[in-house]
Amino acid sequence: MQPATDELPRFACPDWWDKLRAGQTPMPEVPLNREKAAKALAFFNRLRLPDVPGTPTLAEACGDWFRDILCAFLASEDPETRQRLVWELLCMVPKKNSKTTYVAALGLTALYLEEAPNRQMLIVAPSQNISERCFDQAQGMIRLDDRLNKIFKVQDHLKCISRRKTGTELNVKTFDTSIVTGEIPILTIIDELHELGKKPKAAAVMQQIRGGGITKQRGQVLMITTQSDEAPTGIWETELKKARAIRVGKGGAAPIMLPVLYEFPVEQQLDAAYWRDARHWKSILPNLDRSIDSQALIDDYENNGKVNKEAEQIWASQHLNIEIGVGLGGDGWSGAPHWMSCVDSSLKGLDELLARSEVCTIGIDWGGADDLAALYVIGREKKTKRWLGWGKAWARRTVFEQRKGIASRLRQFEQDGDLIIAANGEEQAMSAAAICRRVADSGLLPEQAGIGLDSAGVALLLDALEDEELTQPLVQSVAQGWKLQTAVSSVPLKLEDRRFLHGDQAIMAWCVGNAKQTLRGSNYVVTKEVSGATKIDMLMALFNAAMLMFQNPEASLGNDLGDYLASKPEMFA
Repeated sequence: MQPATDELPRFACPDWWDKLRAGQTPMPEVPLNREKAAKALAFFNRLRLPDVPGTPTLAEACGDWFRDILCAFLASEDPETRQRLVWELLCMVPKKNSKTTYVAALGLTALYLEEAPNRQMLIVAPSQNISERCFDQAQGMIRLDDRLNKIFKVQDHLKCISRRKTGTELNVKTFDTSIVTGEIPILTIIDELHELGKKPKAAAVMQQIRGGGITKQRGQVLMITTQSDEAPTGIWETELKKARAIRVGKGGAAPIMLPVLYEFPVEQQLDAAYWRDARHWKSILPNLDRSIDSQALIDDYENNGKVNKEAEQIWASQHLNIEIGVGLGGDGWSGAPHWMSCVDSSLKGLDELLARSEVCTIGIDWGGADDLAALYVIGREKKTKRWLGWGKAWARRTVFEQRKGIASRLRQFEQDGDLIIAANGEEQAMSAAAICRRVADSGLLPEQAGIGLDSAGVALLLDALEDEELTQPLVQSVAQGWKLQTAVSSVPLKLEDRRFLHGDQAIMAWCVGNAKQTLRGSNYVVTKEVSGATKIDMLMALFNAAMLMFQNPEASLGNDLGDYLASKPEMFA
């Protein structure tokens, strides 16, 4: 591994893709306590694999990639302060790379190295099957070596392994909101973190586990996982975004998490021809031809992974860490592959959009008691004429009861500030109308056709808009179905040329990734019926706003809005 330069923030690794293609671990050089690293390696290497013929040692069977992780996690040390550097580590590696076996061995190694008495260590798995396999691997390693039987005490019924000398315990547990009780663990290993992203209270448990990180004792957290078999959400989405930011040097000057991510760059993930080519798989499969038989993997893809689009998406997410969602739509909306390349990080919200725009249009897609409602604002930027986008969505409490499969995801959007939970339809309509009034007060709406909506089920919304003195001809119905063809087909062209920028709202990326596109006659159609049970409400609102913006509107106050906006600072308070 190449040493990190002084100019880079801690743990940044801008050449991670070069390292992967060269067969190296995708992480920067981490300063180590050499004596501790050597001790950890000596113990780890002598452990034997209990479920492999011949029970080979890890010295024979394990790749150097995991030894790099082991040393960085257990033996990192600042050469000046002599303090630990790596307090957290996130490793994302595809399926069948022996990660559960390796973390069991790492847990035993950590237990052996720890000299503090009566401490607690945890290995947390999302299901009973995974936790049992992890424990079975650890106890199997112990029972293959008489010396280890003298060092460790195994309690099968409790899934607990303790070091006899110190009394410190390594407990293997299935995830539950009560897994952390009493003393904060000094080390926690979380297997298959992506599965915890589907559990609504996982973030609270993670915060409790990390509580030890601010005490004098402190605690380490190692997270190892495959990519999710659906779009990342919850704690998994949060940790993955954090790790990627650290990897490119945007995670602060001194992060405590070391990212080790086995994945293709976004460009390659969006290029299906690239990742379908088995010649490229070796870059992100560190255990290829160890625990993974290369020909068997190809055969599995040809016979099972390519059965249909859905099967291929799931197969690619698990075996190649291809992220499902934006860019992996199969029959998805043609704008999806370009969505994430059009992020403008400075476009933080509606205020910024209004300040940069010369004219705006608003699209609205309304929903019933078990659905979402959505509003999307498109602004045409001064001088550049690029489109700028921002949206807001609403849900009633009944949605969480009737759409339990997406409840945790919706809660995350609520925390992001992009989804409002309304008590009833009237409150929902009033909130949306207030945003429309705010844009109208800026003078950026045209006099006619500035607010476009699907006419179905909008009685309460029309009443709320009328209360805000927003009526026809400003408010107009937008024809749906094939008549949205212009927006469905032309917005992707703007995205491809980066003539449409947005502020990276997770809820919008989710809707874009959910959308399915089909050909009806000579027209491409995106509808809720085509997309099934998944939510695309904000994208439909975007289409409605786009249909109005395609009419090349002029703001009601004309083009010279600078002086007006400068005289209205209260609008942006």
